[in-house]
Amino acid sequence: QLPLVESGGGLVQPGGSLRLSCAVSGFSLDDYGIGWFRQEPGKEQEGVSCMNSGGSSTYYRDSVKGRFTIDTDVAKNTVYLQMNNLRPEDTGVYFCAALWNVGARTLCVVNYSYDYRGQGTQVTVSS
Repeated sequence: QLPLVESGGGLVQPGGSLRLSCAVSGFSLDDYGIGWFRQEPGKEQEGVSCMNSGGSSTYYRDSVKGRFTIDTDVAKNTVYLQMNNLRPEDTGVYFCAALWNVGARTLCVVNYSYDYRGQGTQVTVSS
């Protein structure tokens, strides 16, 4: 079983919503910070939203504040990214990644070699 498996991507019109899921197995979110990142061909990877190990704090990049929400379902061991009011510039491959004992902003902003990384799910925002 892969440690991180994403789902929920798709094609959506500008202004629409998507909810991405990241199923976690084999490690505890009490010990690992986890976040959502996006990558487009030819562009630098961006940290979209991250949560620290233990889940007590979150980070959002400026362009998604007020539109995206990261949260977890402890019972399902799943991390979600609710994305509302989507814009064409939100398009990309979204993947979740985890790193041991890290803060939310550090995980999102500093380009680490992650302990775990998912395969990614495509999000396309287009009319």
